Amino acid sequence: MYSVIVVPPACARPDDQIRIATGERLTFGRAGEGDGLTIAHEGVPRIAGEISAQGTFWLLSNRSEHQTYVVENPEGAGEHIKVGPGRVDAPVPFEFSRIVLPAAGDLLTFDVWAPRHVFRSATRHGLSGALTAPAFTLDRTKRYFAVLAALCEPRLRGEPHAPLPAVEQLVERLRPVWPSVSRTAVYWNIDYLALKLRLRPGPDTAEPGRRVNGKKESLVSLALRFDLVREDDLVVLAAPAGEVCR
Repeated sequence: MYSVIVVPPACARPDDQIRIATGERLTFGRAGEGDGLTIAHEGVPRIAGEISAQGTFWLLSNRSEHQTYVVENPEGAGEHIKVGPGRVDAPVPFEFSRIVLPAAGDLLTFDVWAPRHVFRSATRHGLSGALTAPAFTLDRTKRYFAVLAALCEPRLRGEPHAPLPAVEQLVERLRPVWPSVSRTAVYWNIDYLALKLRLRPGPDTAEPGRRVNGKKESLVSLALRFDLVREDDLVVLAAPAGEVCR
């Protein structure tokens, strides 16, 4: 049974995909060792690396002498791991992954698909005592959450390095669900989120608008790192006015 699918660069048909079963290994590089994946570029080592299927995840070995490889999670809004030169069997936990190979000024990529992850219910049954306090308390029906969703949207749409929207762009993006939105209201909600998520100690430390870019970056980084905003949450930006944001 095949557990991992490797999608070569510019793969146009399912027949061009490479399937490997648990315990099997696939080499990749310029030379294309055996039945391995050939990446024809002068900046790629003859034997650049190796992929090993391991059930619901896979391992990556970097056989380059000098170059670090990056494995991105296309669904993770910037989530990635680095595999340094000579590292053997680095575990990759993503369901969908993109391997990025720096090669003589180019960034070459190919995809690796692991099986769907399996989850068990996290619901606690029959345990007495006080409930665990939530790590973050966000109300998805409030305007501040719509502001946070609009901030995160570019990176959640598959552009992990996209610049964050300016306040003017946030105002335009939020207007369909919040007709009375203004620059002042957006600034206030950004400050409120920074306080609510404990990115600053209190209102007395609030800075003028010139500091908002740093707050925005910190908010988006925290929200995406801990899945406070997911792609499904972007529905709050498309709902009829007054239905979601209050």
